[in-house]
Amino acid sequence: MTRSVTAVGGFVPPPYPYDRLDDLKPAAEALPGGLVDLSIGTPCDPPPAVVVEALARSDAERGYPASIGSSAYREAAAGWLARRLDVSIGPAQVAACVGTKELVAGLPQWLRLRQPHLDTVLYPAISYPTYAMGATLARCRAVPYEHIEAIESADTERALCLWVNTPGNPTGALADLETAAAWGRACGVPVLSDECYVEFTWSGPPRTILQHGPDGVLAVHSLSKRSNLAGVRAGFYAGDADLVRYVSELRKHAGFMVPGPVQAAAVAAWGDDAHVDEQRTRYRHRLELMRSALRSIGVDAPAPDGAFYLWAPAPDGDAWALTRRLAEQGGALVSPGEFYGPAGAGYVRVAVVQPDDRIELVAQRLTDAS
Repeated sequence: MTRSVTAVGGFVPPPYPYDRLDDLKPAAEALPGGLVDLSIGTPCDPPPAVVVEALARSDAERGYPASIGSSAYREAAAGWLARRLDVSIGPAQVAACVGTKELVAGLPQWLRLRQPHLDTVLYPAISYPTYAMGATLARCRAVPYEHIEAIESADTERALCLWVNTPGNPTGALADLETAAAWGRACGVPVLSDECYVEFTWSGPPRTILQHGPDGVLAVHSLSKRSNLAGVRAGFYAGDADLVRYVSELRKHAGFMVPGPVQAAAVAAWGDDAHVDEQRTRYRHRLELMRSALRSIGVDAPAPDGAFYLWAPAPDGDAWALTRRLAEQGGALVSPGEFYGPAGAGYVRVAVVQPDDRIELVAQRLTDAS
């Protein structure tokens, strides 16, 4: 007797959101100059030369790297927190992760091992899809919230964790981290703060939940956006000493390790701020370029408070119609807001991650088609 590889009633992964854009690519690619992909936040600019040099010459290829990160890695991350975010936290409260998406997707599973009687992950109603998927993969309830104060007590009692994201993807909004930290401590719920766009905060100074103390919270940071290093997969989490210790021990048993050469490159990246300041200037300029392009077709996308996305309201609330128009007339691939939850329907997200000349090409095409 043979058994089906896929058990009846077993989990079947849903379509990956961005794969749903494939049908729009041929029309954009057919335009002179080809497709301009503004759908995913993949950096296009080069990382600093000092980082590439450290990656190539680390001499760290042979041995197994420390799962929690080398002392130099954790000290560099702690130094960056102190220098850029005015937070003093010891390296013992910092641990490495392989980028941050795997951490976001995995944390609910690991936290549930710690508290198996809890089964609910709370996350922003308009947000990065992996918060909800992480809950699903952990066999938890994925419960969106619009305002922390409005979370129902029944959900709070079952909450394994609460996610905040600031600056937010896709909207660029800034969360009230002080309120989130206080709510978590009052309710006994760990608050997980995804802060990977913190260096691209446009309204006021950059902020982290750690500015309100480490107890009961984890801040999650990445080099992917900050240093144009999405391909090397390097990040860290920091905060509550007990949480950091528990999660890092689980990850050690599972063999999660940032490769040694990547750790060496990350030390160089966390230690250099000049390249980030240059990148901030690039993204500010591109945001304004794309805002102007959208205005040319009657779409008024407000300037975000942070991150490098425009959250643009679609005419008549038809996000797919605007997505098709931008692909067919502008050659630009963007993301309908429903990818980020039902509350995002009626908007599109535009990632200004292409060089200036490519965004200018989209603008010219849209002007010519109007």
